[in-house]
Amino acid sequence: MSRDTKFVHLAWQRDEKALAKVRYPMASDVTGEVARMFGVLDEEAGLTLRGTFIISPDGALLNAEVNFFNLGRNIDELLRKVRANKHLAAHPAEGVPAQWKKSGDITLKPGPKLVGRVAEAMKKK
Repeated sequence: MSRDTKFVHLAWQRDEKALAKVRYPMASDVTGEVARMFGVLDEEAGLTLRGTFIISPDGALLNAEVNFFNLGRNIDELLRKVRANKHLAAHPAEGVPAQWKKSGDITLKPGPKLVGRVAEAMKKK
C-alpha cells in the first residue's frame, strides 16, 4: 500500500518489469489514514516511510519493519517471515532462527536452557 493513487500504481505495474507478474490490486491510501494508523506517515514531508506489516488472519500484528523513504525492502526476507509465521502458527512451541527458510529447516525450543546457547543448539541438529 502507498499513498500513490490507483492510476500511479497502474503505471508502475505496467512499466516496472519487477511488477510485471503482480496479479492483485495494489491498495492506495491517498488520505494517509492507514499510514497514520501504523505510524509511518511523515506529516511534515507528506510521505510515508516504507513499512511492511504481517498481520495474522485473526488480526494480530506478527511482524513490523519500517525503513526510511529510500531503502527498499527484501522480498525474499518478507516471504521467509510469512512462511515462518505460518510454520509457527502450526507449531507454537517452536522458534525459528534467523537462518530458517522453510518447513523442515532447524527450529528451536525456546526456554531458559536455550539462553546463550543458540549457536550450540544449531550445531546439534
